[in-house]
Order: sequence, then C-alpha cells, then structure tokens
Amino acid sequence: MAEDSKIHHLGWFLAGIGVGAVVGILYAPKSGRETRESLANSAREGTEYVKKTAQQATEQVSAFVDKGKERVSDLVDKSKDQVSEYVDRSREVVDRGRAQWEEFVERGKSLVTDQTTRVTAAVDAGRNAYRTTTVDPTEL
Repeated sequence: MAEDSKIHHLGWFLAGIGVGAVVGILYAPKSGRETRESLANSAREGTEYVKKTAQQATEQVSAFVDKGKERVSDLVDKSKDQVSEYVDRSREVVDRGRAQWEEFVERGKSLVTDQTTRVTAAVDAGRNAYRTTTVDPTEL
C-alpha cells in the first residue's frame, strides 16, 4: 500500500516537470538557438569564474605555505641559537665545577700531608719520650 502511494506521488511529480517544461518553452522570451547560446555562454562564464577563483585560492594557499615555511625556519634558527647558548652556559658551569673540584682535591691533599707530618712527628716524639723515661734493665 505504501509502495502504491510512492508511485502515485512520483507520477504526479513527473507530470509537474513535464507541464513546467511545456510552459517554459511556450513562454520563453528567446528562441531555442538563442537559449542554447545563452546557456553555453553562462556555462563558459561559470567555468572562467571557477578557474579564476581556483587560481586565486592556489596563490593564497601558496603564499600561506611560504609564510609558514619562513616562520618554521625562523623558529628553527631561534631554537638552534637558544640550544647553542644553553650548551655554552653548561660548559661554563661544568668548567667552574671542575676547577672548584680540583681546588678541593688540592686542599684535601694538603691537609692530608699536614696531618701525616703532624702524626709522624707525634709518633717520633712519643718514641723518644718513651726511650728517655724507661730505664734499661742492664743499667740497674
């Protein structure tokens, strides 16, 4: 039943198209040849418009892409400069740290040498004191 309704509506739709076409032909202000030429000219103008618009869009996209490439290139250059600066700063910090470390090591060596000398002197003084205060059993 629903299928018959659809066919019925399609039939009326096609009839409307046919009536519209007949009325259009009867009341057309131009002859068939003139109408065809007018349609062909309109189609050519539309094609030209689409070509011009497409060309303009292509140029705009190219310009946009070129600007994007320039911006990316600028960002890459700036990034390289910043990384180089950070590397230089890091080297300076490492060099300062290494110099301080070497200074601390030298101070440590000096302290160890001083303490070794003091301990050796104290041990020698202790031996000498022991020798002088102890009595040799053969002397008694």
